[in-house]
Amino acid sequence: MSTSIGTAYLAFDLGAESGRAVLGWLADDELRLEEVHRFANGPVRVGDSLHWDVLRLWSEMQHGLALAAAKAGDRLVSLGVDTWGVDFGLLAADDSLLGNPHHYRDPRTDGMLEAAFAVAPRDEIYGQTGIQFMQLNTLYQLLAMARADSPVLASARHLLMMPDLLSFWLSGVKANEFTDATTTQCYNPRDETWATGLLERLGIPTGLFGDIVPPGTVLGPLRRSVAADAHCSPVPVIATASHDTASAVAAVPATAAHYVYISSGTWSLMGIESPQPIISDASLRADLTNEGGVNGTIRLLKNIMGMWLVQECRRAWAAQGKAYTYDDLTALAEAAPAFGPLINLSEARYLAPGEMPARIQAACRESGQPAPDTPGALVRCVLESLALEYRRVIDLIEAIVSRPMTAIHIVGGGSRNRLLNQLTANATGRPVIAGPVEATATGNILVQAIATGRLASLREGRDLLRRIVETTTYEPRDTARWDEAYGQYLGLVGDQ
Repeated sequence: MSTSIGTAYLAFDLGAESGRAVLGWLADDELRLEEVHRFANGPVRVGDSLHWDVLRLWSEMQHGLALAAAKAGDRLVSLGVDTWGVDFGLLAADDSLLGNPHHYRDPRTDGMLEAAFAVAPRDEIYGQTGIQFMQLNTLYQLLAMARADSPVLASARHLLMMPDLLSFWLSGVKANEFTDATTTQCYNPRDETWATGLLERLGIPTGLFGDIVPPGTVLGPLRRSVAADAHCSPVPVIATASHDTASAVAAVPATAAHYVYISSGTWSLMGIESPQPIISDASLRADLTNEGGVNGTIRLLKNIMGMWLVQECRRAWAAQGKAYTYDDLTALAEAAPAFGPLINLSEARYLAPGEMPARIQAACRESGQPAPDTPGALVRCVLESLALEYRRVIDLIEAIVSRPMTAIHIVGGGSRNRLLNQLTANATGRPVIAGPVEATATGNILVQAIATGRLASLREGRDLLRRIVETTTYEPRDTARWDEAYGQYLGLVGDQ
């Protein structure tokens, strides 16, 4: 590939483990990504609470912007932010931030699902929002604050989701971007507006919620102070597909007519693109979620506890002086015996950080299975359970949309895990196409390029990716043995 790529787009891509500033160089039939800054991310415990260190993240972004501006100069066209969903910052009347945003794994939401159902039945909440029930959702975070008579909530005038908050600090413009707003369980995708009736019943102030803008909206130029500190021109700040999964899905280079995507990382987000929300008794029973995508589409998907369990096991072993890379753990799992114990990944015991190997072992013993006793066996247990959960979710989706899914596209950092990719092909009996790894930053950049007129449409962007992105295909093996394992898995997870 040549290096004479003319225009640059800056993607700030913040995940639960790390954040990055990535330049996307675009010209003709070329798109080259260049990571200019990477920084750690994670929860910070203060007393009994978990928070995000948002001011440090902002400082890292400012540093990344300065590095990007030094590299790209006047070729930098725009920038945009994507992050994880559900978490938010609250602003006072003077637009100052009220406290550190909480981490979605904070225990304040314990019991909030039951508290919400006592006011509004489960089927009514789903009928208004179409969102999977998870205690970490914004709705239950706000309910916890309302029930605690939080002075922060009482003082707040604006709610900005994490990418909205960072974009506000960049541009000075407050807006709630569509793809991230839909993760909150405070949005009604049928009415295409905030679910104010539900929020009022739960005692959540509705005046916090602002205008919803579609991905690709130009918010405005960089604040003068931000541009001056970074030594760059006041380029436009784009409200890109700011939920990281929405950006990742935008970068799926699919060719099959009916496929399932998996955005694989700390979470596995598995689903399909739909032209409209699918909210029915069947989707409620399956606990599927309807989140916003690019061009007004809906991502009908399931949030699955993904590589989080492996990440937490790795941290636990590091604390014991055993420093494994992810490649080390994959190799150990590959060498471990196949078809060992399985776990139900949706159990609440796995949500909070800490002591993950012990929790997995306890779950296996409680279900009458031998507890895995080596790092390789523990990781193998997680990966085989994850592959079988993927098969269960495909079955649910196929039953709801009444059509078969012929292939699986895995994008994101987890697409590098060759063992999980092969296990997924084996368990589902479908080919797995892995890549691109940098899907989230790529999708972020594609939406910016469309917003600035460099690309005509998402279709044009995906056509470009199909021409330039290298993918790896994994064909199913030993499917009969996996059919047997799937029966055992269904017996373990039951009707959930």
